[in-house]
Amino acid sequence: MLEWMVWTLPTALVFVGLALLLVVMTVWARVSPPVARRGFLRIETDRGDRLYIGLISAAVVLTAWMAVTDLSMWLALGCALLVVVVIGIWG
Repeated sequence: MLEWMVWTLPTALVFVGLALLLVVMTVWARVSPPVARRGFLRIETDRGDRLYIGLISAAVVLTAWMAVTDLSMWLALGCALLVVVVIGIWG
């Protein structure tokens, strides 16, 4: 039934990683409820909000990287992960 979909290993790993991230965030929220705070984003966010904003920002960084440069995608991934970490910690 799903033969028309081409599930490559990288695609599967992204979806498995996102599912695991959601499970970890859910368990963490049950153990330690999130607290909203203001960071450099200038809005009140809790850790789930910052994760969402970070993931969207990482997608923008990766898309812009592919549109603007031909440099290594590993470098792009490193920059995108750095954006997620910075937003997660100080956002």
